Amino acid sequence: MSLSIINTRAQFGVDAPKVTVETHISNGLPSLTMVGLPEMAVRESKERVRSALINSGFDFPTRRVTINLAPADIPKQGGRYDLAIAIGILVATGQLQSDSIQDYEFIGELALTGELRPVSGILPSAIACEKQNNTLFIATENSAEAALSNCEKLFAATHLNEICQHVTGQRHISPTHFERLDIPDSLLPDLDEVKGQTQARRALEVAAAGRHNLLFYGPPGTGKSMLASRLPSILPNLSNAEAVEVASIYSLTGTARETEKLFSAPFRAPHHTASSVALVGGGSHPSPGEISLAHHGVLFLDELPEYGRSVLEVLREPIESGEIRISRANATINFPARFQLLAAMNPCPCGFSGHPKVACTDTPQQIQNYRRKLSGPLLDRFDLHVEVAFQAGAVLLGKSAPAESSAVVYQRVKQARQRQLDRQNKLNSELKPAELEHFCALQPQTQSMLERAMDKLALSARGAHRVIRVARTLADLSGDEQLDITHLGEALAYRGLDRQSGA
Repeated sequence: MSLSIINTRAQFGVDAPKVTVETHISNGLPSLTMVGLPEMAVRESKERVRSALINSGFDFPTRRVTINLAPADIPKQGGRYDLAIAIGILVATGQLQSDSIQDYEFIGELALTGELRPVSGILPSAIACEKQNNTLFIATENSAEAALSNCEKLFAATHLNEICQHVTGQRHISPTHFERLDIPDSLLPDLDEVKGQTQARRALEVAAAGRHNLLFYGPPGTGKSMLASRLPSILPNLSNAEAVEVASIYSLTGTARETEKLFSAPFRAPHHTASSVALVGGGSHPSPGEISLAHHGVLFLDELPEYGRSVLEVLREPIESGEIRISRANATINFPARFQLLAAMNPCPCGFSGHPKVACTDTPQQIQNYRRKLSGPLLDRFDLHVEVAFQAGAVLLGKSAPAESSAVVYQRVKQARQRQLDRQNKLNSELKPAELEHFCALQPQTQSMLERAMDKLALSARGAHRVIRVARTLADLSGDEQLDITHLGEALAYRGLDRQSGA
């Protein structure tokens, strides 16, 4: 047979569209022509495949070889097609025969020796393969990541010969299965290490319970970053579906998540020098940014005003929509980005505005210009603004009663989230404005209090909705079905920057 058709998968964002490698051997001068919109790395595969086949004991055809990567409108990138091309040549030349080849998919880069090398984006391909109930052959180094797809017909090998012998029945490769390993709680920093800061600890619990965006502000050294780093310890583990989504995004970057951390919420903390592309993703071949890598987890921005204003403004849309759309000349790709935003900042450039012991050296104009780095629409997207105040030495060094551990707070967070899911099948932060009237109905006294607060604090409609969502979370934490004035009052107390501007 001089014609073969082999199945593989392209990488296109978090999707993995099917690609067929059509190989035709015909008479003519020895050559290899590749069509189907291949980029340079794909066109170079002919040299890798030639050497891999010869060094694996096969013959490379001394005839005209034409390879078509279909469909032609999908850009083909990287070395992921090497294995499929090699198998296609072997089948077309009659060196490899199998009755089930049409149900197989092959993904992997080939070394000149015929060894298989891992590729990025293998998990979305494995998921797509599982949906079609096909058999997938990959490199061994990709097996742990691909197994998360629960693909029952997943086979990993280290060399081209192993796959060929399995396909022809000369040897058997055992299928690869996923084994779950949860991260030990002891490896996460614990909340009981935080001294004092009762209000900040409470705000962190509220943010975790409803997946609310939280902004800490206060002098340096008061524990803002310390508190932020302990948020993962009170967050519930990801579900299987969420873990697969997150792992798929990491797979696109070529940096698979550690097996023991697959079900823990991701925590991303980029440096303040990060560009807008680093945060939201992009490039000539779009790749996910920090907001997508924080999907179903936390994006922590320390020293928030030090980020470029244009960098911060690109966060506004994905915070609301839960995704980011990246458009390029040859493609438009959507990446999921449903993250919880956690940020920290000083109150002024020197950091000591309002400090009881250290005098601030900044002028009112300098403080105003510093805070202007954060636009009103961006601040509106924080549900809670909480001051992390200076703590006296007696609090920090004294032998007071031990603070609550993360394990204790975690149980309250877990119960509050379960109440939300049972009631509305989503967390409070995800409630649409139209849903607030149904799930967060306000009594006349509570409604009147909110109206007065909106006038005094100059709250926008978006800001008021966020206050209501936080109040709903506070009610869930206390086990109350109805919102009352105490829940709304506490929610308003977490709008510290609004109070300062409205004073």
